Amino acid sequence: MNLHSKKDFQDCMLSILEPLKPYYSEEKARLTLGVTMAHYDIGATWMEAFSRPLWGLVPFWAGGGKEPEFEEIYRKGLTAGTDEKNPEYWGECTSFDQRFVEMAAISYGIMFAPEVVWDPLTEAQKENLCNYLNKINEHPLPVCNWILFAVLVNIAMKKVGRRYSPEMLEEYLEGLETFYLGEGWYQDGDSGQKDYYISFAIHFYSLIYAVIMEKDDPERAKKYKARAMEFAKQFIYWFDEEGEAIPFGRSLTYRFSQVSFFSVCLLAGLEPFPVPVMKGLIARHLRTWLKRPIFDRDHVLTIGYGYPNLTMAERYNAPGSPYWGMKVFAFLLLPDDHPFWSVEEAPLPKLAPACPQKYADLFVYHYGNHTTAFAPGVYSPNGHGQIVAKYGKFAYDTRFSISVAKSCYELHENAPDNMLAFWIDGYVYVRRICEESKITENGVWSKWSPYPGITVETTITPDAGGHTRVHKITSEIDCVAYDCGFAVSRGDFEEVGFAEKVDGMSAQASNEFCSCTVSAVLDENTQVNEVADKPPVGYMITVDPNTNLLYTKTKIPAVKYHIRKGPQEIVTRVDAEVI
Repeated sequence: MNLHSKKDFQDCMLSILEPLKPYYSEEKARLTLGVTMAHYDIGATWMEAFSRPLWGLVPFWAGGGKEPEFEEIYRKGLTAGTDEKNPEYWGECTSFDQRFVEMAAISYGIMFAPEVVWDPLTEAQKENLCNYLNKINEHPLPVCNWILFAVLVNIAMKKVGRRYSPEMLEEYLEGLETFYLGEGWYQDGDSGQKDYYISFAIHFYSLIYAVIMEKDDPERAKKYKARAMEFAKQFIYWFDEEGEAIPFGRSLTYRFSQVSFFSVCLLAGLEPFPVPVMKGLIARHLRTWLKRPIFDRDHVLTIGYGYPNLTMAERYNAPGSPYWGMKVFAFLLLPDDHPFWSVEEAPLPKLAPACPQKYADLFVYHYGNHTTAFAPGVYSPNGHGQIVAKYGKFAYDTRFSISVAKSCYELHENAPDNMLAFWIDGYVYVRRICEESKITENGVWSKWSPYPGITVETTITPDAGGHTRVHKITSEIDCVAYDCGFAVSRGDFEEVGFAEKVDGMSAQASNEFCSCTVSAVLDENTQVNEVADKPPVGYMITVDPNTNLLYTKTKIPAVKYHIRKGPQEIVTRVDAEVI
């Protein structure tokens, strides 16, 4: 895909949104893209699907783009959705309402493209829209990135001279400070999560604030920009040389929003890296996504990651949710003479292999053609879906991706890649959450318990070929555990030259583009008779289809260990190669 000129990127953005046009309702306030449901009501579902394309359309319009049909759709839809007397009214707001999320995209439009979404409205229509958006100041919000939706609403209303709440604006901006950790990192409020929400939510909205309020609030604008510059030094490690991103944390169905932090940096005039480097990263990232089967037959984005997949979805993923990914197009707002449109793409800068990220609770190792994040299993236990798989694995890799469980009854259904999986009484138990953890200069340590009476201390040490795991286990029962490596594609619609080998205490799975070998390591002090009765053995797990986020059919190489009562130590070597 040619992504060089401004028109190239504009055409790319429009090609994603153009297929939506037949699915807008008569009054345009509702966009129906599927029949699956999220936990919120249908009115919020319609509003979400309507609003999220604005993350791409607004910078397109603000940057000089013209698309009369979409302009008419959004003027008409905003009018209908906020008019209580209109049959397509989006509905009343309640506490913690999903509608507050979608108000952010509308506010984005009022701030950056008022000539399309605000100026043409009649006085009555503007008043309806203003009244509707101000409902965000009348109800409590979750203490997380949601408070910044209210910030965007209030500064949008302030910008167009309408009613807003200076008190709520200040309260939420002060609240944001309680999220800040250091080195550019925030946590996502009360949840404590550190994931893509820090980049595509907290930093994204902070930089919008910095642009809009630079004259009114120069100190905060300066602070938000400085934090973004610092954050970028570590966040660049979440990508590999081909633009692939680490599949870690919630909301992975937002796909190419993973790189939107760098897009909004450009919008805000920040260059944490030279413009050619940022252009190269954004363009390569988009290409990797757009070559995958992420659209349905009508070219509508699906819920999933590398392909349609409801197993990995959160409870807040409705059919319109994936269009949050349109945030990646924030750079379309840049003027025609900006260097971004003329420079050639450049590769990633030279990066040191290891990057401990203590405030992110990750140790990231950059191998070049793939990147792995090693995690201690630190996250909120109150998850939205597949929280264990998305935060609790030992390793997350840009090319191998991760797998999500279909059940805890069978290994092949649990798909425990990069987990130490205990098999007890017909159930699979893995690291759900750690009790203690630390990120060191050399790797990751965590203490955790998969099952009552079993305690594990895991030390992971990455190196140029892969990583070594040392598990110190104290168990009150005899059981079996499988130390699992990366899931390797065994082909789907195309053959990938898959091969497997189980030999003694190791197992290897490989194909034309990658390989993973998992081996038990017996140190020189281990006596043969200590393991002779039940030695570790290589094992291959043929997992259920559609469990891995990138590859529809995979196998996981592992080592099977017999865990005895009392203390013991097992050491596993995982070698991973991308060709």
